[in-house]
Amino acid sequence: MSFKYAVLLAATVFAAPAFAEGDADKGEKALKKCKSCHMIKNGDDVIVKGGKTGPNLYGIIGRTAGTEEGFKYGSSLVEAGEKGLVWDAENFVAYSADPKAFLQEYLDDGTAKSKMSFKLKKGGEDVAAYLESVVAE
Repeated sequence: MSFKYAVLLAATVFAAPAFAEGDADKGEKALKKCKSCHMIKNGDDVIVKGGKTGPNLYGIIGRTAGTEEGFKYGSSLVEAGEKGLVWDAENFVAYSADPKAFLQEYLDDGTAKSKMSFKLKKGGEDVAAYLESVVAE
């Protein structure tokens, strides 16, 4: 395991209690960084208008990775889903912090890559809380 990923993994493990404490209101504000590529839409109900470069984030928490209908995912993310990756707050935060490193570790494949190049360095637990909250409404 590379030092860089070991640090990321350690930060994720030690930050785990914060996931349950994510602030949905802060997450709604932090989502502004994501909406250039992602939207949140439930059928015809547009919750957050955004781009279509990334998949719709409605219901992502609890969804198998790489399975949003109508979106063309990269092969590494599809493979992760086929190997059992289901998005929860913890792995959503780790993935959004460094998508490529997350997939390389999850798949144990140093060549794995992500189509998502943006890295959400902080506030991932808040975004996850917000994404959970819009489905609960």
